[in-house]
Amino acid sequence: MANQHQVKAKKHLGQHFLEDESIAQDIANSLSLEGYKDVLEIGPGMGVLTKYLLKKDTTTHVIEIDTESVDYLKNNYLNLADRIIEKDFLKYDLNLVFKDKPFAIIGNFPYNISSQILFKTLELRHQIPEFSGMFQKEVALRICSKEGSKVYGILSVLTQAFYNADYLFTVPPTVFNPPPKVDSGVLLLKRKENYTLPCDEKLFFRVVKTGFQQRRKTLRNSLKTFNLSDNLKANTIFGQRPEQLSVSQFIELTSLIENDIN
Repeated sequence: MANQHQVKAKKHLGQHFLEDESIAQDIANSLSLEGYKDVLEIGPGMGVLTKYLLKKDTTTHVIEIDTESVDYLKNNYLNLADRIIEKDFLKYDLNLVFKDKPFAIIGNFPYNISSQILFKTLELRHQIPEFSGMFQKEVALRICSKEGSKVYGILSVLTQAFYNADYLFTVPPTVFNPPPKVDSGVLLLKRKENYTLPCDEKLFFRVVKTGFQQRRKTLRNSLKTFNLSDNLKANTIFGQRPEQLSVSQFIELTSLIENDIN
């Protein structure tokens, strides 16, 4: 294997290369690999996680925007060469590779786009039964938090509507090159068996996002733009603030709004 420091971390890509082999192995082992054969790693860098994925009974693909990292991977992981996608994950149509097949997502995600990676995963939830990745610790905790928590918000509700979210472990800055300024957290998302909602899903996203835009206000005030009937707004659920509502209550709220505006 060539020297680990051959690729220089680029600040504009948010690169921090993980150098702890046991953590890389733990992340790779977090996927159950049940019910799918394909795994997509986002931002593999020099392949510290990739090498453990390649040892598994799965077909590993990687997507990497950094040409220097792509060259490194092609030279050091010859059996991966034809499954390296040199594209921007956020802009690339993944069905060009997976053609409606199920696949898992894994990676040490650049902090600056980690939320956007999650939102794209939610859009493709019918294809993604599992998702394991490293985020900034506070973002990982937010995704996994429950109602009543100060950090519970849009990411928590939208993710947990479709996935069971588990915070696995914390990773210190010292195991990266260069070290980030904050701790990282690894989480695992497993898709729920019933991952289609009993309400209008687009409206659900809108209700959750609008509600949390003014999280200190009651839903009666924060959802004014929906022009709801006075009769509906009298419902006790509208007297609560968004962080007080569980995911199932947000689904119930969306159904009430859906019936009111139709």
